[in-house]
Amino acid sequence: MQSRQVVLASASPARLRLLWDAGFDPIVMVSGVDEDAVDKADPVYLVETLAVRKAAAVAKHVPASSVVIGCDSMLSFDGDVMGKPPTPEAARHYWQRMRGRSGVLVTGHCVIDVGSGREASGVASTTVHFGTPTDDELNAYIATGEPMKVAGAFTLDGFAAPFIERIEGDHGNVIGLSLPLLRRLLADIDIRIVDLWR
Repeated sequence: MQSRQVVLASASPARLRLLWDAGFDPIVMVSGVDEDAVDKADPVYLVETLAVRKAAAVAKHVPASSVVIGCDSMLSFDGDVMGKPPTPEAARHYWQRMRGRSGVLVTGHCVIDVGSGREASGVASTTVHFGTPTDDELNAYIATGEPMKVAGAFTLDGFAAPFIERIEGDHGNVIGLSLPLLRRLLADIDIRIVDLWR
């Protein structure tokens, strides 16, 4: 029986669904952290820093019995960091570059035990091999609005799934949260993941 409240410091419905399906009953509290305030030169540093900032911002506003989970994802592609595309045209440009090629989806994770103040953070990386959707398929995909809501303009669990040939690594990480990494980070601050199940 869950005795502590899990708080997800993210507006991502995919992350919420991953946690729910894995046995958690989290509440969502969006951090309001400015994602453009961190240097984008190093994607690993970027996502970990943002995950820590998001978790810390939310931890100030929840009860001491809470465990806060913060995450941030980006696609590292040809040395560029690709977050959520700002426009449909940007999403089309992302996909025109990515077709038939591969990139690395990096997700920063941070967990905070609010009562003790202990925290741990880390980054999971998964290589994504993209298929070759036609221009018509891309137009239809962009028209769904989905690519503007997600890092790299694609999802593994939505409309873009047919355009992903394969991945190397944790599939949950591509969706938005690595459950194996979450377990390790919780263990680092002496919390058993099974004690957070509903």
